[in-house]
Amino acid sequence: MTLFNDTDLFTSGTEGKKTYGLPDLDLMKYDGFIPKEEADLYYHALLQNTPWHEYQMPMYDKLVTAPRMIAWYGEQEEAGESALPWTQELLELRGKVEKETGISFNAVLLNLYRDGNDSVAWHSDKEHKIGKNPSIASLTFGQTRPFRLRHKTDKAIGQIEIPLHHGTLLLMSGTTNTFWEHHIPKSAKEMLPRINLTFRRVRKLS
Repeated sequence: MTLFNDTDLFTSGTEGKKTYGLPDLDLMKYDGFIPKEEADLYYHALLQNTPWHEYQMPMYDKLVTAPRMIAWYGEQEEAGESALPWTQELLELRGKVEKETGISFNAVLLNLYRDGNDSVAWHSDKEHKIGKNPSIASLTFGQTRPFRLRHKTDKAIGQIEIPLHHGTLLLMSGTTNTFWEHHIPKSAKEMLPRINLTFRRVRKLS
């Protein structure tokens, strides 16, 4: 994997804290949640030290390789035996997110978008492990990418697009996951890597 040192090209957002007042949407964005210099350090540590791997996902009647790389961390009692133990950097970031949101998390999914060809399709997160109306805290390091949302049933509500910058925190709560889908589109532009951490509260399947 090619490692980049172009953190001077990464930009922090300037809007501070912002909430979005749309039906069935409980969404808060916090630009600059992790200051630029700190975010640079976390970016390099996560990019270089995470055991990134590809994974297969079902699409129609076959399995395909997902267009991104992942790593899964958490307490194995709830997150499963495949969960890796928390690293010092992830514990630090979890503590910062929990202090800001007042919500406790026991697992985190790391996604690596290597370039503009990597993406995630329209989806909402599966409720069988995270429960109904979960809180999911998303933390971005690296390349700014657009985060798009659309209501599942009310087509009169247009899509919204939120740029997720280096060090931005996004909190999805309430009925957001129930009524809205989200995705990260591909881009034909030259893109540096983006690392996204989604902190969750998962439960052990019986």
